[in-house]
Formats: sequence, C-alpha cells, structure tokens
Amino acid sequence: MKTIVIIPAYNEELNIEKTIEDVKKNAPYVDYIVINDGSRDDTLSILEKHHYSYINGVCNLGLFGAVQTGFRFAIENQYDCAIQFDGDGQHSAKYIRYMLDEIQNGNDIVIGSRFVTDKKPFTIRMIGSRLISIAIRLVTGKIITDPTSGFRAYSRNCIFDYAMDSNNPPEPDTLVYMLRKGKKIKEIQVNMKEREFGESYLNL
Repeated sequence: MKTIVIIPAYNEELNIEKTIEDVKKNAPYVDYIVINDGSRDDTLSILEKHHYSYINGVCNLGLFGAVQTGFRFAIENQYDCAIQFDGDGQHSAKYIRYMLDEIQNGNDIVIGSRFVTDKKPFTIRMIGSRLISIAIRLVTGKIITDPTSGFRAYSRNCIFDYAMDSNNPPEPDTLVYMLRKGKKIKEIQVNMKEREFGESYLNL
C-alpha cells in the first residue's frame, strides 16, 4: 500500500529534524512530505540543509490548509493512504505500521488515540475533548475517545474527500460527517510525548 506521511510545520525549527528522522528510522516503508506553512523561523533552512522532502508555503494557511495541501499532493501522486503526523515531535512513527494494518483491515480512518486503554484525565485541557466525544456519541452512537488527536491515517477515498472539499477539514467535527457517509473509524492506543519546543497550532 503506497503511503505518505503528511507533516504540517509552522515555526518548528527546534522540532522538525527530530520528527522527520523519527519517520525515516521507524517507518522507512513510507514516504513523507513536510508542508512548511509559512514559517517565520528557520524551519525552511533546516529542510533545505538536510534535503528533506517538502512543499514550501509562502503564507500561513493554518493547520487545515497545510494538511489539505498534503492531501492534494497525495491524490496527485496516487497514494493509497495518508498519515497526518504533527511536526512538533509529539507523535511516534513506531505506531504507523499498526495504523496501516487497520486501514488494510477495511477501516477508512484510523486515529492514534491516547485513551483507548488509558483513562482520559479530568483536567481543564481535556474538557473540550470530553465534550466533543459526548457530542459525537449522541449524534452517531459511536464512541471516539480521542477526537482531537492529530495522528490519523486515511484511506484513499477519505483523502479525496478532504483534499477537494474546503468545508470538510480533517478536524473533530467532520468525523461525524464521515461516519454519516458510512466510513469506518477505528482507534488504536498510542503514547504521545509532550511538545518540547515552540507553541502549538491550537490555542484558546
């Protein structure tokens, strides 16, 4: 199965090299593409220095715009599966093989979840995640424990949907849309690290 890892990056000069090397070391059977989303730091210089595969965005489109750029690249180059993988070093490439197994088992979206077997903590940070999980369950009957996880694998049909529809970003709320279209969503347990440097795309 021809697979590409899409790595959106905005001001990730302190994280991007480690992230790419993790993919190259622990998932050498996949391709990758970094979407430099108008970074104002030295992210681009690092990508150029190490001859990494990247698309350089001249302005900041935000997370959705960067990931959608990667999806369009995947469609144009006939990839069967795309992995959304954060550029901040929180995700671990060792789980990619297990996500691909679930795509090959017939699932359309596979989410790398922190809470399949581990309990979701009762923290302010997790209030939003809990509310989204409750809303998805009320509307679809489906339990998704970690709807805000940005570590996801998509089948070709889903790649096309996300690449071509600007009203369908790969965000938690559109999981409901995908479920209503009959797409199969599976979660697998992963461990995530805390961001070491820089600021998250997500803010209040």
